[in-house]
Amino acid sequence: MKTVAVALTFALAAFAVPAAAAEPITGRWVTAEKDAVVNIAKCGKALCGTIERFLILPKGGKDQRDVNNSDPAKRTRKLIGTPVLTGLTAADALWKGQVYDPKSGKTYTSEVRRKDAATLEVKGCVGFLCQTQVWKKAS
Repeated sequence: MKTVAVALTFALAAFAVPAAAAEPITGRWVTAEKDAVVNIAKCGKALCGTIERFLILPKGGKDQRDVNNSDPAKRTRKLIGTPVLTGLTAADALWKGQVYDPKSGKTYTSEVRRKDAATLEVKGCVGFLCQTQVWKKAS
């Protein structure tokens, strides 16, 4: 009986420990391909990340438009200022939302996690198929 009481005490203690809070992810980040800087900041009740500047100019230069977007109404908007991370909300040790890939024009579910002070892990998923990128803190 004493063994059951000890096991129950440990089980209850485990539930009393709060889940790890998501590390802050705000700031300026260089994408995995090192072609752009994305600024992650408060956006309403969530966080979003927008393309702040290009490090490698696309074919259309600084005025490159979102030509691959599946929404025809958005194909004329400039990529600079386009949100690529949206609706990010803290969920335990990570942030969940959506990630938009302007190269394919597709949006995926996303999980973002701060690995350390200079590293962000950005995961995009379609169903159970996921791809993870590592973004570095911009200087």
